[in-house]
Amino acid sequence: MDIQSETLDEDELATITGYQTPSRQIQWLTNNHWQFVLTGARRPIVGRVYARLKLAGVKPNAANVVAETWTLDLASVS
Repeated sequence: MDIQSETLDEDELATITGYQTPSRQIQWLTNNHWQFVLTGARRPIVGRVYARLKLAGVKPNAANVVAETWTLDLASVS
């Protein structure tokens, strides 16, 4: 099983934006109202969960981005 990074890799970002060059990716992300951060090399970084929500047509917010907290419930175990 592959473990995915918390952020999109360069190929995934190029697939979504349609551009290979970071400056064009930044322009596309800005024009399409995607949130991103820039590395020191001015490459855009997009979170994987954020991207999945955007691609699904869900407006990301604090309520739907945070993972649900899981707890062990042993109440029904005898």
